[in-house]
Amino acid sequence: MANTNLQFKTNYVVDSKIEPFYKGGKVQISKDENYIFCTCGTRVNVLEISTGKIVHSVEHEDQEDITSFALSCDDEMLVTASRALLLKQWDWRQAQCTRSWRAIHTVPVASMTFDSTSTLLATGGCDGTIKLWDVVKQYCTHNLKGSPGVVHLVQFHPDISRLQLFSSSQDCGIRLWDLSSSKCVCVLQSHYSAVTSLSFSPDGDTMVSSGRDKICTVWDLKTKKAKRAVPVYEAVEGVVMLPVDEDLSQIGVKSKDMHFITAGSKGELRVWEASTARCVYAQTLGSSLSASSEEEDKEDDPRGLTHLLHLPASSRLATVTAEHNIVLYQLPALSTQQQFVGYNDEVLDVKFLGKGDSHIVVATNSSQLKVFELLTNSCQILYGHTDTVLSLDVFKKSCLFASCAKDRSVRVWKMDSDSGQVHCVAQGSNHANGVGSVTCSRMKASFVVSGSQDCTVKVWDLPADLSTAGAEIQQLTPRATEKAHDKDVNSVAVSPNDKLLASGSQDRTAKLWSLAVEGSVSLLGVFKGHRRGVWAVCFSPVDQVLASSSADGTTKLWSLQDFSCLKTFEGHDASVLKIIFVSRGTQLLTSGSDGLVKLWTIKTNECVKTLDAHQDKVWGLHGSQKDNKIVTGSADSNITVWVDVTEVELAEEQAKQEDQILKQQELSNLLHEKKYLKALGLAISLDQPHTVLNVIKAIRQSENGHELLEKTLLKLRVDQKESLLRYCVVWNTNARNCQNAQAILQVLLTHLPPEELLQYQGARAHLEGLIPYTERHMLRIGNLLQASMFLNYMWQKMRVAGAPVSMGQDEDMDTTPLAQPFFRIDKEKGMGSDGEEKQDGDDSDGGQDEDLDQKEEDEEDNEVSATNKSTNNNNNGGIGAKTNGNHHSESEESSEEEDPEEEDQTAVKVVKCLPVSSAPECQTSAS
Repeated sequence: MANTNLQFKTNYVVDSKIEPFYKGGKVQISKDENYIFCTCGTRVNVLEISTGKIVHSVEHEDQEDITSFALSCDDEMLVTASRALLLKQWDWRQAQCTRSWRAIHTVPVASMTFDSTSTLLATGGCDGTIKLWDVVKQYCTHNLKGSPGVVHLVQFHPDISRLQLFSSSQDCGIRLWDLSSSKCVCVLQSHYSAVTSLSFSPDGDTMVSSGRDKICTVWDLKTKKAKRAVPVYEAVEGVVMLPVDEDLSQIGVKSKDMHFITAGSKGELRVWEASTARCVYAQTLGSSLSASSEEEDKEDDPRGLTHLLHLPASSRLATVTAEHNIVLYQLPALSTQQQFVGYNDEVLDVKFLGKGDSHIVVATNSSQLKVFELLTNSCQILYGHTDTVLSLDVFKKSCLFASCAKDRSVRVWKMDSDSGQVHCVAQGSNHANGVGSVTCSRMKASFVVSGSQDCTVKVWDLPADLSTAGAEIQQLTPRATEKAHDKDVNSVAVSPNDKLLASGSQDRTAKLWSLAVEGSVSLLGVFKGHRRGVWAVCFSPVDQVLASSSADGTTKLWSLQDFSCLKTFEGHDASVLKIIFVSRGTQLLTSGSDGLVKLWTIKTNECVKTLDAHQDKVWGLHGSQKDNKIVTGSADSNITVWVDVTEVELAEEQAKQEDQILKQQELSNLLHEKKYLKALGLAISLDQPHTVLNVIKAIRQSENGHELLEKTLLKLRVDQKESLLRYCVVWNTNARNCQNAQAILQVLLTHLPPEELLQYQGARAHLEGLIPYTERHMLRIGNLLQASMFLNYMWQKMRVAGAPVSMGQDEDMDTTPLAQPFFRIDKEKGMGSDGEEKQDGDDSDGGQDEDLDQKEEDEEDNEVSATNKSTNNNNNGGIGAKTNGNHHSESEESSEEEDPEEEDQTAVKVVKCLPVSSAPECQTSAS
């Protein structure tokens, strides 16, 4: 087994997350070029370019989808429009809405933009109107009508002194509005499809427009006529005019004439010379295996570009793809600088990759693989498969990994350790159906095993020297093929010594195979016991056991010797999809369809921790090489990296315990030195009511206790007085501690004004809790006082029969002992009651409540005992009987109280010592 000194893991916490931040719509980059603003349903997310993390997010309270937004040119204001026809102005750095107003549009706002001074905001609605707002003075300045249909494009002329606004709607024309007269000056007609973007020259006299009619038009704004129409042979979504003062010879700009760059449905950037209408540069897409010539013109091509943005300060371009990926290119070479994935769709598998687990490779519900750098969240997209990638596995060196897909193929990829670039180095396709699982050899990169929906398992030998980038992809051929199961093979796993193979299938079984014989796979045994299909199998790294997880919600451990089930782990409410060993094989991690990840200790069969961070099936689960991190991928599009915090939490707990010990010692020293104020404050800070009670008792027992208590309590801080009041409510429920609570309450109520007390947290509830118990204590003390007065009266009025007649009735009485005492007191019973009272008082905690029905039960007991007593002593006189009964009930009541009063004890002692005459004589004298 594993090392006995091994520390079991107890908890993981989220270290980082890769979550969806863009699901289509508008994208804008801040003026300082540090942030990307993009819509994601009901939110506008702010992505920091340097880290790839979402740093801010604004969301409408009504949970309505945001239809458009605009960021001011000074990066200060963000305005959003929702389907609820509300415009909201945000301080986006604080995620606070500073102003909200109703859009006058009758239907949602489709487009909006700020002018260069960040004063005017133009909104284009689906009702064909354009509204202009002065965001400083907060009123609507213009209402421009005349556009047919949805106004999907509004843009100010960069020179605000011209007071010109350009708009486009469903008639495919570009309207030029003069804001000084609120009239449409002209309509620029050239396009036969929707106009998608506008770009202006630095002098503001030339404009380029792009449209989905595969044409870009160059306009002379002085004459308001088209200078040239440039056919670009693709639906163009974005156009940017290139600066003339930069050296862009690497992308074909050889002259000083005007050049512009387009982005469209083909997914590539192309540079055009305006004067000659020819393409001088076209970007080449790497690994364009999935795009065929017939598919290039399809609008839903995943590589199609939907936005093109220029970052002039850093000389960069940003493009947005139809798959919601944002790519940053560096001019002049158009080299890819960063790539962010806005939406991952369903994550089917995820694995750590690279030296030191610096990257993760993700299989999503698409034919592309995504490799994320964890430090910056920058992503590299790998093209190669032609259908959905289903499974991944990584070799021991972590720079080589394998993938399989529905396209019936297996591919092997290699990461360059220096540049981090990943390339496909080998592929094999021999299966008759989709390949659902793949696993790699453990000792060295010698073979790959795949399991398919055609019920077969194939073993693929890898070439000795896998080529790097630039070389031709090598073809793999299977060295062995075996029909393994009756249904789909869901999972395959190779043992740590590369000699055994395990497979799990939808036919509810897992099987063990031998790989020792070259060129064949031989069956060793079958693991039967699951009630539903087996989703995953995994070998222990240290023991001869196999773990399997199933759709029946259980995880089982099997012996490789006799194929028996050793342990069963139950806890998931649905299918268990993935399983891995951690802590050197002593613990398990499982992920399920319920969105939970559970940590199990094998020895105790105990679920140590449940990690809940996903809302859907957790398909991907993988541990790092150092065994200190795990990564999970879910169908909710979230990828979460978890870090082991067992040692951190243990160190924190030890530090907390040491701090507690030091404070306890300091508290003892303060009490010994009679520094009650510091002792009381320290006990309250430790949140130990019993210790606070001991300090209060020590103060009250000291000389001038009341004055010292008053002086100490009034010096406490407000939060300490709040805690003390909260403790008093609990102490007041117990007769033993009520005097201390009442003493504190007397000080607080006497010296603090009611207004201050009511400002304490929960003061009203505390006072309401104090009232009924205080009334009960007062009633008990009143009854005790009444009983003591009655006994005192009896003491004064009683006389002994046989005394001289001359003796006054109310004077001295004969104290000669007689044969029979008038009061029959069971001393053993009384002492027993007192003893029990002391014992109960010592064991009881000051914070426990007394039973509210105890008083009624006590009264019933007293009535019964008094009746029995009078029955037993039926020869006694009326006064004697009454006295005896009353005394007996009072002694019963005092014995049941936890802290009897001193007067009651004195009275009982006096009555015990009283010698009386015989009962008849006493009756006669009393009458």
